[in-house]
Amino acid sequence: MGKSSILKWSWLLLAMLNISIMFAQSKSDSSILTAQQKNLVSISALTASGNLEQLKAQLNSGLDAGITVNEIKEVLVQLYAYCGFPRSLNAINTFKTVLDERKANGISDKEGKEIVVENNSTDKYEQGRKVLETLTKTPQSKPAPGFGEFAPRMDAFLKEHLFADIFNSDVLTYQQRELVTISALAAIPGLESQLQSHINIGKNTGITENQLEQLAELIEKKINKTQANSIRKLIAKPLSPIIEPGMMIRISEIEILPERLSEYNHILKEEAAASVKIEPGVIAIFPMYQRENPTQIRIVEMYANKEAYQAHLRTPHFQHYKTSTLKMVKSLKLVDMNSLDNETMLEIFQKLK
Repeated sequence: MGKSSILKWSWLLLAMLNISIMFAQSKSDSSILTAQQKNLVSISALTASGNLEQLKAQLNSGLDAGITVNEIKEVLVQLYAYCGFPRSLNAINTFKTVLDERKANGISDKEGKEIVVENNSTDKYEQGRKVLETLTKTPQSKPAPGFGEFAPRMDAFLKEHLFADIFNSDVLTYQQRELVTISALAAIPGLESQLQSHINIGKNTGITENQLEQLAELIEKKINKTQANSIRKLIAKPLSPIIEPGMMIRISEIEILPERLSEYNHILKEEAAASVKIEPGVIAIFPMYQRENPTQIRIVEMYANKEAYQAHLRTPHFQHYKTSTLKMVKSLKLVDMNSLDNETMLEIFQKLK
Protein backbone atom coordinates (compact mmCIF):
# COMPACT_ATOMS: atom_id res chain seq x y z
CA MET A 1 0.00 0.00 0.00
CA GLY A 2 1.42 3.38 -1.02
CA LYS A 3 1.86 6.44 1.12
CA SER A 4 -1.11 8.23 -0.45
CA SER A 5 -3.39 5.23 0.20
CA ILE A 6 -2.30 4.99 3.84
CA LEU A 7 -2.93 8.72 4.26
CA LYS A 8 -6.37 8.44 2.65
CA TRP A 9 -7.38 5.52 4.92
CA SER A 10 -6.05 7.37 7.97
CA TRP A 11 -8.20 10.41 7.19
CA LEU A 12 -11.22 8.17 6.56
CA LEU A 13 -10.79 6.35 9.89
CA LEU A 14 -10.35 9.67 11.69
CA ALA A 15 -13.53 11.04 10.11
CA MET A 16 -15.47 7.90 11.10
CA LEU A 17 -14.14 8.17 14.64
CA ASN A 18 -15.22 11.82 14.89
CA ILE A 19 -18.69 10.93 13.63
CA SER A 20 -18.96 8.16 16.24
CA ILE A 21 -17.89 10.54 19.01
CA MET A 22 -20.36 13.18 17.86
CA PHE A 23 -23.17 10.59 17.74
CA ALA A 24 -22.31 9.34 21.20
CA GLN A 25 -22.24 12.89 22.59
CA SER A 26 -25.57 13.70 20.93
CA LYS A 27 -27.10 10.54 22.36
CA SER A 28 -25.70 11.31 25.81
CA ASP A 29 -26.77 14.96 25.72
CA SER A 30 -30.37 13.94 25.01
CA SER A 31 -30.54 12.49 28.53
CA ILE A 32 -29.29 15.65 30.22
CA LEU A 33 -31.65 18.45 31.23
CA THR A 34 -30.77 21.65 29.41
CA ALA A 35 -30.46 24.98 31.21
CA GLN A 36 -33.92 25.93 29.96
CA GLN A 37 -35.43 22.63 31.12
CA LYS A 38 -33.84 23.00 34.56
CA ASN A 39 -35.37 26.44 34.88
CA LEU A 40 -38.79 25.14 33.80
CA VAL A 41 -38.56 22.46 36.50
CA SER A 42 -37.57 24.95 39.20
CA ILE A 43 -40.17 27.56 38.18
CA SER A 44 -42.91 24.91 38.26
CA ALA A 45 -41.88 23.46 41.64
CA LEU A 46 -41.58 26.88 43.29
CA THR A 47 -44.95 27.96 41.90
CA ALA A 48 -46.57 24.80 43.28
CA SER A 49 -44.94 25.27 46.70
CA GLY A 50 -45.89 28.96 46.85
CA ASN A 51 -42.33 30.18 47.45
CA LEU A 52 -42.64 33.53 45.68
CA GLU A 53 -39.31 34.95 46.86
CA GLN A 54 -37.29 32.13 45.32
CA LEU A 55 -39.66 32.03 42.34
CA LYS A 56 -38.84 35.64 41.52
CA ALA A 57 -35.13 34.83 41.32
CA GLN A 58 -35.87 31.70 39.29
CA LEU A 59 -38.00 33.60 36.79
CA ASN A 60 -35.09 35.96 36.20
CA SER A 61 -32.82 32.95 35.75
CA GLY A 62 -35.24 31.37 33.27
CA LEU A 63 -35.42 34.51 31.15
CA ASP A 64 -31.62 34.82 31.23
CA ALA A 65 -31.41 31.18 30.04
CA GLY A 66 -33.49 32.03 26.95
CA ILE A 67 -36.99 30.91 27.95
CA THR A 68 -39.43 33.27 26.25
CA VAL A 69 -42.04 35.39 28.00
CA ASN A 70 -44.90 33.46 26.42
CA GLU A 71 -43.40 30.10 27.35
CA ILE A 72 -43.32 31.12 31.00
CA LYS A 73 -46.86 32.49 30.76
CA GLU A 74 -48.03 29.12 29.43
CA VAL A 75 -46.25 27.31 32.27
CA LEU A 76 -47.99 29.44 34.89
CA VAL A 77 -51.39 29.12 33.20
CA GLN A 78 -51.08 25.34 32.95
CA LEU A 79 -50.08 25.06 36.60
CA TYR A 80 -53.43 26.37 37.83
CA ALA A 81 -54.84 22.95 36.87
CA TYR A 82 -52.34 21.22 39.17
CA CYS A 83 -51.76 23.58 42.11
CA GLY A 84 -54.85 25.81 41.98
CA PHE A 85 -55.78 29.33 40.89
CA PRO A 86 -54.35 31.15 43.96
CA ARG A 87 -50.78 29.91 43.51
CA SER A 88 -50.94 30.26 39.74
CA LEU A 89 -52.21 33.85 40.04
CA ASN A 90 -49.55 34.68 42.63
CA ALA A 91 -46.90 33.35 40.27
CA ILE A 92 -48.30 35.30 37.31
CA ASN A 93 -48.32 38.54 39.34
CA THR A 94 -44.73 37.81 40.43
CA PHE A 95 -43.76 37.25 36.79
CA LYS A 96 -45.35 40.55 35.79
CA THR A 97 -43.29 42.31 38.49
CA VAL A 98 -40.12 40.62 37.23
CA LEU A 99 -40.78 41.75 33.66
CA ASP A 100 -41.52 45.33 34.77
CA GLU A 101 -38.28 45.45 36.76
CA ARG A 102 -36.23 44.02 33.91
CA LYS A 103 -37.75 46.49 31.46
CA ALA A 104 -36.94 49.36 33.84
CA ASN A 105 -33.35 48.11 33.92
CA GLY A 106 -33.13 48.15 30.13
CA ILE A 107 -33.46 44.37 29.65
CA SER A 108 -35.47 43.35 26.59
CA ASP A 109 -36.84 39.81 26.84
CA LYS A 110 -37.95 37.75 23.86
CA GLU A 111 -41.74 37.54 23.64
CA GLY A 112 -41.68 34.23 21.80
CA LYS A 113 -44.32 32.37 19.84
CA GLU A 114 -47.81 33.86 19.94
CA ILE A 115 -50.21 32.19 22.37
CA VAL A 116 -53.25 30.88 20.49
CA VAL A 117 -56.40 31.01 22.62
CA GLU A 118 -59.15 30.20 20.13
CA ASN A 119 -60.46 26.64 19.83
CA ASN A 120 -62.74 25.83 16.91
CA SER A 121 -63.32 22.20 17.78
CA THR A 122 -67.01 21.22 17.79
CA ASP A 123 -66.35 18.46 20.32
CA LYS A 124 -63.75 19.54 22.84
CA TYR A 125 -64.24 16.42 24.95
CA GLU A 126 -63.25 14.27 21.98
CA GLN A 127 -60.33 16.58 21.21
CA GLY A 128 -59.04 16.28 24.77
CA ARG A 129 -59.60 12.53 24.80
CA LYS A 130 -57.44 12.14 21.71
CA VAL A 131 -54.68 14.30 23.21
CA LEU A 132 -54.73 12.10 26.31
CA GLU A 133 -54.51 8.99 24.13
CA THR A 134 -51.46 10.48 22.42
CA LEU A 135 -49.83 11.23 25.76
CA THR A 136 -50.63 7.93 27.46
CA LYS A 137 -50.39 5.72 24.35
CA THR A 138 -53.44 3.85 25.62
CA PRO A 139 -57.14 4.00 24.60
CA GLN A 140 -59.25 6.40 26.67
CA SER A 141 -62.85 5.31 27.23
CA LYS A 142 -65.76 7.73 27.58
CA PRO A 143 -66.32 8.46 30.41
CA ALA A 144 -63.07 7.68 32.18
CA PRO A 145 -63.54 4.59 34.37
CA GLY A 146 -63.78 5.17 38.10
CA PHE A 147 -63.74 8.89 38.84
CA GLY A 148 -65.20 9.76 35.42
CA GLU A 149 -68.25 7.56 35.98
CA PHE A 150 -68.62 8.80 39.55
CA ALA A 151 -68.14 12.52 38.73
CA PRO A 152 -68.77 13.11 34.98
CA ARG A 153 -68.22 16.88 35.29
CA MET A 154 -64.68 16.29 36.56
CA ASP A 155 -64.03 14.03 33.57
CA ALA A 156 -65.42 16.72 31.25
CA PHE A 157 -63.25 19.46 32.78
CA LEU A 158 -60.17 17.28 32.48
CA LYS A 159 -60.73 16.48 28.80
CA GLU A 160 -62.39 19.67 27.53
CA HIS A 161 -60.39 22.25 29.43
CA LEU A 162 -56.99 20.87 30.44
CA PHE A 163 -56.22 18.59 27.50
CA ALA A 164 -58.21 20.54 24.89
CA ASP A 165 -58.13 24.27 25.80
CA ILE A 166 -54.77 24.48 27.60
CA PHE A 167 -52.90 21.86 25.58
CA ASN A 168 -54.27 23.43 22.38
CA SER A 169 -51.52 26.05 22.54
CA ASP A 170 -48.31 24.83 20.91
CA VAL A 171 -46.13 27.42 22.66
CA LEU A 172 -44.95 24.51 24.80
CA THR A 173 -44.29 21.00 23.52
CA TYR A 174 -45.93 18.01 25.17
CA GLN A 175 -42.55 17.11 26.68
CA GLN A 176 -42.16 20.58 28.19
CA ARG A 177 -45.70 20.39 29.57
CA GLU A 178 -44.97 17.06 31.23
CA LEU A 179 -41.75 18.40 32.77
CA VAL A 180 -43.86 21.23 34.20
CA THR A 181 -46.54 18.87 35.52
CA ILE A 182 -44.13 16.34 37.04
CA SER A 183 -42.19 19.12 38.76
CA ALA A 184 -45.34 20.66 40.26
CA LEU A 185 -46.74 17.32 41.46
CA ALA A 186 -43.36 16.37 42.94
CA ALA A 187 -43.35 19.59 45.00
CA ILE A 188 -46.74 18.86 46.63
CA PRO A 189 -47.03 16.15 49.33
CA GLY A 190 -49.54 13.31 48.92
CA LEU A 191 -49.79 13.16 45.11
CA GLU A 192 -47.78 9.99 44.44
CA SER A 193 -50.42 8.29 42.27
CA GLN A 194 -50.80 11.32 39.99
CA LEU A 195 -47.02 11.75 39.96
CA GLN A 196 -46.58 8.14 38.85
CA SER A 197 -49.10 8.62 36.02
CA HIS A 198 -47.32 11.71 34.73
CA ILE A 199 -43.89 10.13 35.03
CA ASN A 200 -45.21 7.41 32.70
CA ILE A 201 -46.63 10.04 30.34
CA GLY A 202 -43.39 12.00 30.51
CA LYS A 203 -41.45 8.93 29.40
CA ASN A 204 -43.83 8.64 26.44
CA THR A 205 -42.84 12.17 25.41
CA GLY A 206 -39.13 11.30 25.55
CA ILE A 207 -38.18 12.26 29.10
CA THR A 208 -35.50 9.81 30.24
CA GLU A 209 -34.91 8.26 33.66
CA ASN A 210 -31.62 10.13 33.83
CA GLN A 211 -33.50 13.40 33.33
CA LEU A 212 -35.99 12.37 36.03
CA GLU A 213 -33.07 11.77 38.40
CA GLN A 214 -31.80 15.28 37.63
CA LEU A 215 -35.32 16.61 38.16
CA ALA A 216 -35.34 14.94 41.59
CA GLU A 217 -32.05 16.66 42.43
CA LEU A 218 -33.60 20.02 41.58
CA ILE A 219 -36.66 19.25 43.71
CA GLU A 220 -34.34 18.38 46.61
CA LYS A 221 -32.54 21.70 46.17
CA LYS A 222 -35.63 23.89 45.67
CA ILE A 223 -38.19 22.08 47.87
CA ASN A 224 -36.83 19.35 50.16
CA LYS A 225 -35.43 15.82 50.27
CA THR A 226 -38.75 14.19 51.17
CA GLN A 227 -40.42 15.44 48.01
CA ALA A 228 -37.37 14.59 45.89
CA ASN A 229 -37.48 11.06 47.25
CA SER A 230 -41.09 10.71 46.09
CA ILE A 231 -39.73 10.78 42.52
CA ARG A 232 -36.75 8.55 43.27
CA LYS A 233 -39.02 5.95 44.83
CA LEU A 234 -41.30 5.86 41.79
CA ILE A 235 -38.39 5.41 39.35
CA ALA A 236 -36.65 2.88 41.62
CA LYS A 237 -33.57 5.00 42.35
CA PRO A 238 -31.67 5.22 45.68
CA LEU A 239 -33.31 7.56 48.18
CA SER A 240 -31.43 10.47 49.65
CA PRO A 241 -31.08 10.13 53.46
CA ILE A 242 -33.31 12.64 55.22
CA ILE A 243 -31.25 12.74 58.38
CA GLU A 244 -27.61 13.45 57.58
CA PRO A 245 -24.82 12.47 60.01
CA GLY A 246 -23.69 16.09 60.17
CA MET A 247 -27.09 17.57 61.00
CA MET A 248 -26.84 20.33 63.62
CA ILE A 249 -29.28 20.53 66.52
CA ARG A 250 -28.95 23.37 69.00
CA ILE A 251 -30.87 24.95 71.84
CA SER A 252 -30.22 28.66 72.31
CA GLU A 253 -30.85 29.83 75.89
CA ILE A 254 -31.33 33.60 75.88
CA GLU A 255 -32.29 36.11 78.55
CA ILE A 256 -33.70 39.40 77.30
CA LEU A 257 -33.78 42.76 79.08
CA PRO A 258 -37.40 43.21 80.27
CA GLU A 259 -37.82 46.68 78.79
CA ARG A 260 -36.73 45.41 75.32
CA LEU A 261 -38.72 42.15 75.31
CA SER A 262 -41.55 43.20 73.02
CA GLU A 263 -39.17 44.66 70.44
CA TYR A 264 -36.92 41.60 70.62
CA ASN A 265 -39.81 39.15 70.12
CA HIS A 266 -40.95 41.02 67.02
CA ILE A 267 -37.51 40.87 65.42
CA LEU A 268 -37.01 37.22 66.42
CA LYS A 269 -40.32 36.11 64.89
CA GLU A 270 -39.47 37.80 61.59
CA GLU A 271 -35.98 36.24 61.50
CA ALA A 272 -37.22 32.73 62.35
CA ALA A 273 -39.98 32.84 59.72
CA ALA A 274 -37.62 34.11 57.01
CA SER A 275 -34.99 31.48 57.83
CA VAL A 276 -37.37 28.53 57.55
CA LYS A 277 -39.11 29.90 54.47
CA ILE A 278 -36.08 30.98 52.44
CA GLU A 279 -33.21 28.69 53.46
CA PRO A 280 -33.39 25.05 52.27
CA GLY A 281 -30.78 24.04 54.88
CA VAL A 282 -32.79 25.38 57.82
CA ILE A 283 -35.02 22.55 59.04
CA ALA A 284 -36.51 24.34 62.04
CA ILE A 285 -36.14 27.47 64.13
CA PHE A 286 -38.71 27.24 66.92
CA PRO A 287 -38.67 30.13 69.45
CA MET A 288 -40.31 29.69 72.88
CA TYR A 289 -40.40 31.49 76.22
CA GLN A 290 -40.81 30.33 79.80
CA ARG A 291 -44.40 30.78 80.94
CA GLU A 292 -43.40 32.02 84.40
CA ASN A 293 -40.57 34.18 83.09
CA PRO A 294 -41.16 35.53 79.54
CA THR A 295 -37.71 37.11 79.33
CA GLN A 296 -36.21 33.61 79.27
CA ILE A 297 -36.23 32.66 75.58
CA ARG A 298 -35.41 29.19 74.24
CA ILE A 299 -34.91 28.48 70.54
CA VAL A 300 -34.74 24.96 69.07
CA GLU A 301 -32.58 25.22 65.94
CA MET A 302 -32.08 22.44 63.37
CA TYR A 303 -29.80 22.72 60.33
CA ALA A 304 -29.18 20.13 57.61
CA ASN A 305 -25.42 20.33 58.21
CA LYS A 306 -22.68 22.69 59.35
CA GLU A 307 -22.48 24.25 55.88
CA ALA A 308 -26.18 25.16 56.08
CA TYR A 309 -25.59 26.73 59.50
CA GLN A 310 -22.65 28.79 58.23
CA ALA A 311 -24.74 29.91 55.24
CA HIS A 312 -27.53 30.88 57.66
CA LEU A 313 -25.14 33.13 59.61
CA ARG A 314 -24.35 35.06 56.41
CA THR A 315 -27.97 35.76 55.41
CA PRO A 316 -29.25 39.36 55.54
CA HIS A 317 -32.16 38.42 57.83
CA PHE A 318 -29.86 36.82 60.41
CA GLN A 319 -27.41 39.71 60.22
CA HIS A 320 -30.30 42.12 60.80
CA TYR A 321 -31.43 40.05 63.81
CA LYS A 322 -27.92 39.89 65.25
CA THR A 323 -27.12 43.60 64.95
CA SER A 324 -30.60 44.79 65.97
CA THR A 325 -30.89 42.69 69.14
CA LEU A 326 -27.30 42.84 70.38
CA LYS A 327 -28.07 45.38 73.12
CA MET A 328 -31.34 43.66 74.08
CA VAL A 329 -29.68 40.40 75.16
CA LYS A 330 -28.67 40.07 78.81
CA SER A 331 -27.17 36.56 78.45
CA LEU A 332 -26.74 33.91 75.74
CA LYS A 333 -25.82 30.23 75.92
CA LEU A 334 -25.65 27.89 72.92
CA VAL A 335 -26.15 24.19 73.73
CA ASP A 336 -25.35 21.72 70.95
CA MET A 337 -27.45 18.54 71.04
CA ASN A 338 -27.54 15.06 69.44
CA SER A 339 -30.66 13.11 68.48
CA LEU A 340 -31.43 9.94 70.44
CA ASP A 341 -33.67 8.55 67.69
CA ASN A 342 -33.22 9.64 64.07
CA GLU A 343 -36.15 7.53 62.85
CA THR A 344 -38.63 9.24 65.16
CA MET A 345 -37.22 12.62 64.15
CA LEU A 346 -38.74 12.15 60.69
CA GLU A 347 -42.17 12.48 62.31
CA ILE A 348 -41.36 15.73 64.11
CA PHE A 349 -44.13 18.33 63.91
CA GLN A 350 -46.21 16.08 61.59
CA LYS A 351 -49.28 16.31 63.83
CA LEU A 352 -49.27 20.09 63.59
CA LYS A 353 -50.12 20.00 59.89
